[in-house]
Amino acid sequence: MNRTELKEIIVDQNNRQEQENLIDRELFSKVESYIKNDSIIIISGIRRCGKSTLLFQIRKKHSGYYLNFDDERLINFKIEDFKVLEELFIELYGEKKIFYFDEIQNISMWERFVRRLHDEKRKVFITGSNASMLSKELGTHLTGRYLMLHMFPFSFKEFLSLKKFELDEKSLFLTASRARIKKNFSDYFINGGFPEYLKELNTDYLKTLYENIIYRDILVRYKIPNEKSLKELVNLAINNISKEISFNSIKKTLALGSSTTVKDYFDYLENSFLIFLVPKFDYSLRKQVYYNKKVYCIDNGLAKHLGFRMTPDNGKLLENIAFIELKRKRKEIYYYSDKKECDFVIKEGAKITQAIQCCYELTRDNKEREIEGLTVAMDKFKLKEGLILTYDQEEEIILKGNKKVIIKPLWKWLLEKVE
Repeated sequence: MNRTELKEIIVDQNNRQEQENLIDRELFSKVESYIKNDSIIIISGIRRCGKSTLLFQIRKKHSGYYLNFDDERLINFKIEDFKVLEELFIELYGEKKIFYFDEIQNISMWERFVRRLHDEKRKVFITGSNASMLSKELGTHLTGRYLMLHMFPFSFKEFLSLKKFELDEKSLFLTASRARIKKNFSDYFINGGFPEYLKELNTDYLKTLYENIIYRDILVRYKIPNEKSLKELVNLAINNISKEISFNSIKKTLALGSSTTVKDYFDYLENSFLIFLVPKFDYSLRKQVYYNKKVYCIDNGLAKHLGFRMTPDNGKLLENIAFIELKRKRKEIYYYSDKKECDFVIKEGAKITQAIQCCYELTRDNKEREIEGLTVAMDKFKLKEGLILTYDQEEEIILKGNKKVIIKPLWKWLLEKVE
C-alpha cells in the first residue's frame, strides 16, 4: 500500500469519536481482566454485535494502536504492509505495548504478524466475524497462544441497561419493577439485541446487515456462484426456526447438486454466526452425524425481519431466545428425541446434566405433552430436575420418584447469574 494513504487511514480511524453513554457489555470485565495475560485475545461474533465498541471501551482505559481492516480503503493491504503499519503507528503515537485489530482475518497471512508481536511480548486484541477463517489460521500458527471469547447481540440484562433499568436484588419481587421488566422483555422478545437497530428500529439497518453477511462474509469469501440458492436456504432456515431440518430434503427442495452442498452452506452460515444447527443427542457419534438437525437464528429481530410468517410464532421465538442464551453461556447443546421430544439437553464432559423444554404458554391441551417430553429425557439421563421455560408462567411440580419439574418465565431465567 501507499505509505501516505495508509497513514491517512490510521489517523482517520483513530480520530473517530464513539458515542457517549455506551452500555457496559457483560464481556467487558472478562476481556479487561486479560490485559496482563500473555495470550492473544480473540473476540469473535456476528457483524454489528458490538465488538468494535467493546475494543473502544478497552482502549479508553488501556491505550494502544488500533486499526479496523473492515475498511474498503485497505482492500490492497498485504502481509508486507504490516511492517509499514507498525512503523507508522510508532511515528504517529510513540511506542506502545498494546495492539487492537478489528476484522484482521480479512488480510491473508495476518497470523504471522500477530505471532511476531506475541513473541516480542506485545499484547494483541483481535475481533473477527468469521469463525472458520479465524480458527484455521489460529490452529496453524498460534496454537496455545490465544484465548477465544464469543460475543453476541445484547443479552436481556444488557437490553435493560440500554433502557436505563437498574436491576437489583429487589427488582424481581416489587410489583412496579416486575411490570417494567416484563414490558421491556416484550420489546426484547420482538426486536432482539442488535445495538444499532434498537436505537431507531429501522428495518433497513437489518437488511443492510443481512446483505453484508451474505455478500461479504459468504459469497465473496467462499467464492459461491449461486447467490439465489444460498438466499433461498437462509429463508428456509429462518422460517423453520427450532424445527428439524434434513439436508437431503433441502437439497431436493432447492434443487442443489448434493447434500454436501447443503452442509457446506450451513457451515458458512454458522461460521458467520447467522444460523446455528443443533444435533440430536446420541451416544454414537456416527449416528449423531446422520440425524436431522434443529435450526436457530442469532437474533429474534433479524429472524422476524428475514422471515415470511403471516402470523408470529411466539413459541418458536421463545425457544430461539433460550437457545442463544445457552450459546452465550457456552453450553454444549443438543436436542433429544425418542417418541417424545425435549428441546434442549446440555452436556458437560461425558454426561447430560440438564434438560430444558420451551413452551410459550402451558395449557390444558399441551401441558401433559410438554411435561412428558421433558420427563422422557430426565429418565433417559437420570436427572432429578427438569426445566420448562414459558413466557410468563411459574410453578413447581413434584413427580414420582421425587423428581421435580420447574416451570419458569423465560425473562426471569435470562436474568439469573451465569452458572
